[in-house]
Amino acid sequence: MGRYTGPSCRLCRRQGIKLMLKGARCETAKCPMERQWRSNPPGMHSWRRGRPSEYGIRLREKQKVKRYYGLFEKQFMRYFRLAEKQKANTGAALLSLLERRLDNVVCKLGFAGSRAGARMTIAHGHIYVNGRRVNIPSYLVSTGDRIGVKPADRSLKLIRSRLEELGEPHLQNWLNLDMTKLEANVLAVPTRDDVMIPVEENLIVELCSR
Repeated sequence: MGRYTGPSCRLCRRQGIKLMLKGARCETAKCPMERQWRSNPPGMHSWRRGRPSEYGIRLREKQKVKRYYGLFEKQFMRYFRLAEKQKANTGAALLSLLERRLDNVVCKLGFAGSRAGARMTIAHGHIYVNGRRVNIPSYLVSTGDRIGVKPADRSLKLIRSRLEELGEPHLQNWLNLDMTKLEANVLAVPTRDDVMIPVEENLIVELCSR
């Protein structure tokens, strides 16, 4: 499957929840999920759809997580195989790995308005990790990592303008941000409680373990 180029809000409508694919715009009245006539699933006959099957329920949970973090199927399954090898609960380990992605961290720090914007920011070389440029959005951060901005006027101006536009971020306990230096520290490994969307990870494990 190639990159999805259709309307982002269509994905939210299909899942029935806000996936925050457009960042701050999703918090405003412009979000289609706020309009009753467009909060239904997309499609001409969506109101006629019957009850989903057991497989469909589990598939929908997996699609929700994939679209929230912006993953392809092959990427998602790679993370699932890594989570299976860990001693912790597979579902919780999977969500922890996805939370550690650099594009997710950059978005949570307020350096970008959405995860798609964070991927672009990273790919353009504006983000440094431990003093070195990292242009791979899937890079997994670890405890003790320092995440900063490229020491160039263009990069610093870009990130400061985004922070002014989005406001100071409400960080979770595993992240710390110095607004003056534009440098963040990873204080701990994210846990299941740090995931911002409602998801039943046990259904995903049941589906992917088949």
